[in-house]
Amino acid sequence: MSNKIPVTVLTGYLGAGKTTLLNRILTEPHGKKYAVIVNEFGEIGIDNELVVGADEEVFEMNNGCICCTVRGDLIRIIEGLMKRKGRFDAIIVETTGLADPAPVAQTFFVDQDVQAVARLDAVVTVADAKFLAARLKDSPEAKNQIAFADVIVLNKQDLVTEAQMREVEARIRAINPYAKLHKTSRCEVPLSAVLGQNAFDLERILELEPEFLVEDDHHDHDHDHGHAHHHHDHDGHGLKHYHDEDMQSLALQLDGDVSPDKFMPWINETLQRDGADILRSKGILSFKDEPLRFVFQAVHMMVEGDTQRPWNPGEKRTSKIVFIGKALKKDELRAGFMACAA
Repeated sequence: MSNKIPVTVLTGYLGAGKTTLLNRILTEPHGKKYAVIVNEFGEIGIDNELVVGADEEVFEMNNGCICCTVRGDLIRIIEGLMKRKGRFDAIIVETTGLADPAPVAQTFFVDQDVQAVARLDAVVTVADAKFLAARLKDSPEAKNQIAFADVIVLNKQDLVTEAQMREVEARIRAINPYAKLHKTSRCEVPLSAVLGQNAFDLERILELEPEFLVEDDHHDHDHDHGHAHHHHDHDGHGLKHYHDEDMQSLALQLDGDVSPDKFMPWINETLQRDGADILRSKGILSFKDEPLRFVFQAVHMMVEGDTQRPWNPGEKRTSKIVFIGKALKKDELRAGFMACAA
């Protein structure tokens, strides 16, 4: 893992503040060398005084970062960046405000050449506290960007009241309870909170375990009752619970062992059939007669999994999986998973 360059996919609706965040990456004296791939230079408005050199469409900034545009093929651009002198600490790929981040993320699952040199670090979504609620009503893309995120920068908190902020947060949590959330004005978030997250590292899913399953599935049937005591320990506000009709998350837990002979075909078939609607899924499983924990994660239909660290002595062997998606067939998913018990 360590010698692959981490790639952050940065997404967010038009005007949410992505450009502000990108400008900070390109101009702050953070001592790192980042490559930022953007759609249009016009959107970023590169400040000529900060540019130390430009060749073709690659601008080198005075803090050592470089900026280039996606013309055509992302894979080709990343391969081109790799041929440049010196190493990058990370690559940031900005998606357009209307785009679904999934295809960009999938590039790092699929293309062998890219996989050899780069690895997906996290999907970061910048959301606008003032207009997100309206966007969620009229834009499926905005909802996808929230559902897909590992990290959400909830920006422009200076433009809303505390009550509005709580409401927006509750809407976000109805769609995606698992992302890390940072509230900001002018995207003033430490870059370390956005970059270097290792969200797609299977080992890292294990470290995040307390957050990984924030809900107790026994109350999941409606997603909006029965676990106020459970879900809100960590936000202290007693958020109103929203129920997002077409984008939800489902967490399932099975005590004891799972049969790999049942689980593997089931997860593959499920993702092949419904993967278009399942944006993200991940799990930590206890396979029968296997001393190591099996961890998997998927973007739509593309799934990767492997055994990771051993179960600790005295650790309760349970299997947990999480789905985030549109119109999830919750009862079917629950029944299918439970049927995988060893």
